[in-house]
Amino acid sequence: MTQTDTAPAPEAAPPPRQGALGRALALIRNTWRGLTSMRTALMLLFLLALAAIPGALLPQRSLNAGKVDEYIGARPTLGPWMDRLELFDVFGSFWFTAIYVLLFISLVGCILPRCVEHYRALRTRPVRAPRNLSRLPHHRRAEVTESPEALAARIRGHLKGWRVESRTGGPHGDDDEVTVSAEKGYLREAGNLVFHLSLVGLLVAIAVGKLFGYEGNVIVVANGGPGFCTTTPAVFDSFIAGNVNDGTGMTPMCIRVDDFRADYLDTGQAEMFTSNIRYQAGADLESDTWRDAELRVNHPLRVEADRVYLQGHGYAPTFTVTFPNGETRTETVQWAPSDATTFLSSGAMRFDPPGGMYPEADERRRNQIAIEGLFAPTAFFHGSLLSSSYPAMNDPAVAIDIYKGDSGLDTGSPQSLFELNKELINQGRLIKQDRVNLYPGESTTLADGTRVQFDGAVDFVNLQVSHDPAQQWVLVFSLTAMAGLLVSLLIKRRRVWARIHPSGAGGSDERRTVVELGGLARTDQAGWGDEFDKLCDRLLTDEQGKSDR
Repeated sequence: MTQTDTAPAPEAAPPPRQGALGRALALIRNTWRGLTSMRTALMLLFLLALAAIPGALLPQRSLNAGKVDEYIGARPTLGPWMDRLELFDVFGSFWFTAIYVLLFISLVGCILPRCVEHYRALRTRPVRAPRNLSRLPHHRRAEVTESPEALAARIRGHLKGWRVESRTGGPHGDDDEVTVSAEKGYLREAGNLVFHLSLVGLLVAIAVGKLFGYEGNVIVVANGGPGFCTTTPAVFDSFIAGNVNDGTGMTPMCIRVDDFRADYLDTGQAEMFTSNIRYQAGADLESDTWRDAELRVNHPLRVEADRVYLQGHGYAPTFTVTFPNGETRTETVQWAPSDATTFLSSGAMRFDPPGGMYPEADERRRNQIAIEGLFAPTAFFHGSLLSSSYPAMNDPAVAIDIYKGDSGLDTGSPQSLFELNKELINQGRLIKQDRVNLYPGESTTLADGTRVQFDGAVDFVNLQVSHDPAQQWVLVFSLTAMAGLLVSLLIKRRRVWARIHPSGAGGSDERRTVVELGGLARTDQAGWGDEFDKLCDRLLTDEQGKSDR
């Protein structure tokens, strides 16, 4: 054995070490590939649905700030931590937005390469016939009397709607062999891409609506109430502007509520709410033209990009206070339903004495009248305790406490619409004068001669004005997503090949041709075997209806 035979083989050189820039680029490339994979997109979609659960279970500050404060106050330890994690503002939180943006990037990164790949597949010729068609899941072999060229032309004629490509020459150099390749079902992938593109478009449309839209809620008293105009966010009881919208530039519109009707079942469950309104918008504001419209639940008024929804209703009691000098003050104020089934409502009212009755400001504040109590649309008394037995206004009554003193009207501090300031009562600045139950038309007189009368009640409605400039696109993308999903589920992707060559058997008067047919589906589809058999029967039957063997 020579020395060269016993010498060890040289060791392979180690791969060159990457620099810091190369490692950073590799990290970015691998991160992008992982983010734009379909598995990551599905995980982010599931995570987004999971992140929306707290928004459905916990009170949200954008919908009811008071309820959020009550929830936090009842949980002094856990509540502040939940607030720091933005669990009371889920859909505007940084973590929900991060998931939303990552899902959007992942979907775009998944779909665009697939669109390019599908475009290339549409421009690519159908693949050549496999060498051994008998190995395919579906196969048939027959002999015919036609020439290979004539049979190939007849097969092509029967494959209308398929992408067909004919080739001459076999894999072993057979120049007299003809192969036919046919493919069908490209719309399946197109439908899949349309579905995912529509999903991306839907996310964009929703984001645009949240950025440039706004939403305001306002309570309007029916039956001759003053109504409102969308001139400023100050006219709304609550207003939520988009991230790039400061509340200016709203669509000008005025609305008055003529009436309200609620249909109830015998159990007291609401069946339908209906309200007849009048509105002005656009050129109608200049000509002072009012148009009639009917609002129902889930049937809003649509004006340009705005929608006016009928959200709910309640009752607004009317009280008239007659002061000792004979002057009167009448107010109609909505009271909040404390029982959603019977509409037993609670609220408060404040009355300032007439000007000039008390020259001194301090004296005028000491003689303000305040009312706080309950309203029942269908009164039912447990002794002297008032409750309601039905939500419709069949037999209205009130149970009220009447106070006199400083009601907080001139303090400059905000006052609750539905209850009096308890600190003023505890400090003795607001003193209870009477507690009484009243039906419409009944009144009570205080010690100083002031008379308080309950005049009755009217309906009020809660209207929501929602502006969404992308609402039409949300509908369009929703419909295209459903259409793409149906196409991707119903269309089958399948391929058929035919190999035609002379058999070499038979006399000179009758040369026979061998044809092999093979079929393959991209996925296992029920019924593809029957469809392949019918297709073969049609392809191997001549124009006279004679079937080849």
